[in-house]
Amino acid sequence: MLAPIVLFTYNRVNHTKQVIESLTQNALSPQSDLIIYSDAPKNTEATQQVAAVREYLRNLVDSNKDKHVFKSITIIERPYNFGLADSIIDGVTATMNKYGKAIILEDDIVVSPVFLDYMNDALNRYQAETKVWSINAWSYPIDSHDLGDSYFWSIPHCWGWGSWGDRWQYFKRDIQWVEQNFNKADINAINLGGSTNYFGDFILNKQGKIKSWAIFNYLIAYKHNALSLAPSISYVYQIGFDGSGVHCGEEGNVFNPSTINVKFPISYPTEIKVSHLAFERICAFEKSLKKPLWIRIKNKLVRIFKKLLATT
Repeated sequence: MLAPIVLFTYNRVNHTKQVIESLTQNALSPQSDLIIYSDAPKNTEATQQVAAVREYLRNLVDSNKDKHVFKSITIIERPYNFGLADSIIDGVTATMNKYGKAIILEDDIVVSPVFLDYMNDALNRYQAETKVWSINAWSYPIDSHDLGDSYFWSIPHCWGWGSWGDRWQYFKRDIQWVEQNFNKADINAINLGGSTNYFGDFILNKQGKIKSWAIFNYLIAYKHNALSLAPSISYVYQIGFDGSGVHCGEEGNVFNPSTINVKFPISYPTEIKVSHLAFERICAFEKSLKKPLWIRIKNKLVRIFKKLLATT
């Protein structure tokens, strides 16, 4: 059985269209169940935009009755605003409980024409390997030479991913648990030896400045000594770096691949262990992004200025 596709949408109808259109280019889409969670508006400003998304989704369901682009389409319209984190936690949990596995997308993740082939093949391949926490569709845009077609490493990314119910069952967004179970050595490992600051996302959650879920999935996977599979070249492209998203800024384009991966079938690692070559290249990539304070201030001022221009 193919894994159901779970798509989370909010107020960006054009982005949602692009994501769904990219899914329809996959040969496995007519055999795949599509479950779409449509979050409710957070404020009056978002009401029209959410209505446009929901109108598009309802039309999609109607057209699918004749075109059969997907095996089935189910839409869950949230009665009130969940926010992305709670919507994903609730939706993924419900899907895992029913199907035992799932492929998860957000409304700004355009996928490769072989995305579903890769995701389903990898989910089937590693279903019994509980050391494998998730299947990533995204990879850092690092030099893929000598990496093979795919590799293992520690982070379960959230830009197009898949997992199984027996692993997701451990998920909890528990701030107290993290505080009690992570020491300095753990935090250093989470931050790739100081190459980046992933743990900073947890701190921001603790402070109430953001509400996210992915950092908790990473921390739980770490405590289970689990790894995630990643393709050497991404099967997805993030289109939310246009300033339209709630969490993504324009600078994020640096994380996109130069070209999207269209290779399938692919080879898999012979062992479930961290690729040290990939790890070294990822650390080098993260370090290359660190900018002096004056550049960061300048970039922030430029973003503020652009927003002011857009509203005048």
